[in-house]
Amino acid sequence: MLGRILIGIIMVVVGFFFSWKTQWPMNMIGYVAFAERWFMGGSRTFYKLLGIILIFIGIIVITNLQDRFIAATLGNILF
Repeated sequence: MLGRILIGIIMVVVGFFFSWKTQWPMNMIGYVAFAERWFMGGSRTFYKLLGIILIFIGIIVITNLQDRFIAATLGNILF
């Protein structure tokens, strides 16, 4: 239980920094080629979107709702 909460908090913090300071992941990871071509804002928009997704997944992991989320979104396909 404690491990799940810690992993979720780490995901939320990393997602927050990806969304808040986009220069940090661009310096560490670099530019994303397909994001430069397909997104209007390029890699910065990609990292902001990735950060928001990480925050969302982190909150789901902290609250232990991943099974219900998968069942609600992909339930008809998987089950």
